[in-house]
Amino acid sequence: MTDRVLIVDFGSQVTQLIARRVRENGVYCEIHPYNKVTEDSIAAYDPKAIILSGGPASVTAATAPRAPDAIFDTGLPVLGICYGQQAMCAQLGGAVEPSDHREFGRAFVDVSRECALFNGVWRVGGREQVWMSHGDRVTSLPPGFEPIAVSDGAPFAAIADEARRYYGVQFHPEVVHTPDGAKLLANFILGVAGCRGDWTMAAFRAQAVQSIRDQVGDGQVICGLSGGVDSSVAAVLLHEAIGDQLTCIFVDHGLLRKGEAEEVVEMFGSHYSIPLVHRNAADMFIGALDGVDDPERKRKIIGGLFIDVFEQEAAKIGGAAFLAQGTLYPDVIESVSAIGGPSVTIKSHHNVGGLPERMNMALVEPLRELFKDEVRALGRELDMPDKLVDRHPFPGPGLAIRIPGAITPEKLDILREADSIYLDEIRNAGLYDEIWQAFAVLLPVRTVGVMGDDRTYEYVCGLRAVTSTDGMTADSYAFDHAFLANTATRIINQVKGVNRVVYDVTSKPPGTIEWE
Repeated sequence: MTDRVLIVDFGSQVTQLIARRVRENGVYCEIHPYNKVTEDSIAAYDPKAIILSGGPASVTAATAPRAPDAIFDTGLPVLGICYGQQAMCAQLGGAVEPSDHREFGRAFVDVSRECALFNGVWRVGGREQVWMSHGDRVTSLPPGFEPIAVSDGAPFAAIADEARRYYGVQFHPEVVHTPDGAKLLANFILGVAGCRGDWTMAAFRAQAVQSIRDQVGDGQVICGLSGGVDSSVAAVLLHEAIGDQLTCIFVDHGLLRKGEAEEVVEMFGSHYSIPLVHRNAADMFIGALDGVDDPERKRKIIGGLFIDVFEQEAAKIGGAAFLAQGTLYPDVIESVSAIGGPSVTIKSHHNVGGLPERMNMALVEPLRELFKDEVRALGRELDMPDKLVDRHPFPGPGLAIRIPGAITPEKLDILREADSIYLDEIRNAGLYDEIWQAFAVLLPVRTVGVMGDDRTYEYVCGLRAVTSTDGMTADSYAFDHAFLANTATRIINQVKGVNRVVYDVTSKPPGTIEWE
């Protein structure tokens, strides 16, 4: 069994980044809400170290979340981050008070003592950049602790009780705005806690295969296959584990990109020889969307029809006891938020999460412990082609939300061609892997143009490309003008129905990545 780290979540918006940094060091970790952590759950999870996350509450409030006392009875190393540091100090005999000198954003700490947390990274006397986000601050330390770094707004910006292997930092080492933060976390995980750093995708693959076999036994499994990265990796992993006990259902709603349905059928039906049901329901979906221009109505229509068609095909198979999904770890975390945040919103247009209760099937979610980049790494471990593993995200409603306004077969054909040319140009320029997501949008606008000696009155095509790490925030990709001009020329020359091309430079926020 690989070493584990337990992250106790107090509701910080960046708690997931702690997990990312831990896993980057080859150590498995999980995020558990503070109010779900007990002596028994700690023993069952069997971590080698515990990290207390930040959070939005004030330790000074009467209803402030507390770190479970059982944590401090384990004898394990503990690292408190921001609120986690304050909670640890308040509960172990120190004091925390509101500060007149709040720190938000970039700050600097002065290193005052050597300690295992700073080993090989920061030296005494150094002034180091960090990222702060706090209003309260520790004003007196519990017995056994000493300050190891200070800042203008926090006299105890970093503290240590090296005898008990307890550490606390007021700043956030998990964010990139603390340049050496990842190294400090590595010192705690690998150095202080002595974790081996041997959690690999190969190890996960073997463990997941066995886990699937143990859960499924000789039962039949169906998997809703969208052709996206998550469902595709889940399907290949499941097939490795249970072979012909798996049947994939691919519902083609007629809103896919050019050649996409054929690629999915070829890859899974021929290349992997995975039993695949291909239901072409394009006429049904496009007919139901006729005249609908409200984006929410589009989504609901697509979602409802997807469930109906999936149920029909699943009933034809008959006898399946399990439903497989490509649920990822961020979905799991969101559903058990430490501060009562929203439960996972089921995107029924491409995620069949609403089906198990209606269909009386048990869920199989082999990717539920992984982040998106780890799913891609698992895909490579499974020898899946880069073209699939590294593909940009594609929304469940497909091209329906890239055609603002009413959808018609003519508009879909125009958009497919324009989008295909755009992505082809991006790949030819060697830019595809630099971009988080790129796509074309067909705007509900016609403009006057001139082609040869003739007047034209045709659609405007919008181009969108963004950079991002997780899709929560995004910036437009900075193409050079020559690339955009060449791409626009090719689209206008080759796609009948478009006579003008524009580029969307809006960031997220205030915009969203998709147009609808």
